[in-house]
Amino acid sequence: MKEIPIGLVGYGTIGQGVAAILEMNGEQISRKLGAKLYLKHVIEKNVRNFDVPVDKSIISTELESLLRDPTVKVGIELVGGTTIAKEIVQKLLMSGKHVVTANKALLAHHGTELFELARKNDRCIAFEASCGGGIPLVESIRRGLLANDIQAMCGILNGTCNYILTSMTKEGKGYETALREAQNLGFAEADPTLDVNGTDSAHKLTILSSMAFGQAVPFEAVNISGIDTVDIQDIKCGEEFGYVMKLLAIAVKDNDGISVRVHPAFISLDNPLASVSSSFNAVSIYGNAVGHTMFYGRGAGQLPTASAVLSDVVDIILGNSLQTFSQLAVLPDLTNPAPIKPIAEIESRYYLRLMVVDRPSVMAGFTTILGNHDISISSVIQREASQTDGTDEPIVPVVVLTHKAKEGDIQSAINEIQQLDFVSQKPVCIRVVDQHQEFA
Repeated sequence: MKEIPIGLVGYGTIGQGVAAILEMNGEQISRKLGAKLYLKHVIEKNVRNFDVPVDKSIISTELESLLRDPTVKVGIELVGGTTIAKEIVQKLLMSGKHVVTANKALLAHHGTELFELARKNDRCIAFEASCGGGIPLVESIRRGLLANDIQAMCGILNGTCNYILTSMTKEGKGYETALREAQNLGFAEADPTLDVNGTDSAHKLTILSSMAFGQAVPFEAVNISGIDTVDIQDIKCGEEFGYVMKLLAIAVKDNDGISVRVHPAFISLDNPLASVSSSFNAVSIYGNAVGHTMFYGRGAGQLPTASAVLSDVVDIILGNSLQTFSQLAVLPDLTNPAPIKPIAEIESRYYLRLMVVDRPSVMAGFTTILGNHDISISSVIQREASQTDGTDEPIVPVVVLTHKAKEGDIQSAINEIQQLDFVSQKPVCIRVVDQHQEFA
């Protein structure tokens, strides 16, 4: 049977997952492919005792040993980051090798430049593992839904955040407790900043929305807020209204342009995304022909991500990846810049929690401001006093649900409300996101 050598740069968690799958499922892969895949080069700066050992003869700290090998046609970049990883991908392409990567940050920030370089060298970059781990999102959008005018996508693209919010919702844990638990279980990094502040989801949304809409969406266009300021009392209040909180990555195309944003949001319990729990990911995509489609699965993890990496390797070997890469004009280096809709023009329903002094005329004070900004109220609930402001006057939480309003109007109203003398802190504002209309 023909043997096909592979070069791997970065033998960390995912890199070792690639080796583990080749060991575990190598015979099945060979039978389907009609050729045997094997690791010929493993480039790793930190050579140590690995959890998944490989033959020491193939391990090197020098990238040149891979670059100079003409027998290796596919190089896998699993280093991560946007500096050294970028240089590695550039060198692999210029040495005549196709590239497989799981690096969403690299593609979100430098994808256009790297795709152009790949084309100049008649090579391709395959990146299924960069968005959604083992979920085949890239292939589904790029080819499976090709016949559609995709109008919107809405999804959970970060397992760390989903695990934390699930723990807060189902077990009533505070944010810090849920985060520590996620770290102890390996669902969160020691430094979880890029996950919990929404940046990781924004990287993936940049890549997916550019392909879905066939227009180049820059990372800088994504409006981002994370879950690191979420309060358990808001999750509990939302439950009383029939809502569950998720960190959503949302991209919508309408006549005014494309809006892209990542933020915590309340969704109703009948939304399919509401039941996505723990570290799982899921994305709803709406096409004008197919309607609502939903993709669900392990969005991260050693073996799920490595599974996607190897599917890209096989696709390159079969010749499919280069043909798709070179002929389909869906990547940002071959498409026009997307017209970005300002976040202030986005319309949504809103949940507001105001901490106010319990005295007469309070309700009239903030409802007048909301009305002045064309914000209609659908519900108001006042809670029992929970604290004081240092005086004898108790502080009570007032929860307001609005009808649809513009983001700019809501933010202007909040800025005015927090200046009122009976408001003790900046109001909490959480968007309430409805399901996209299936055939809009």
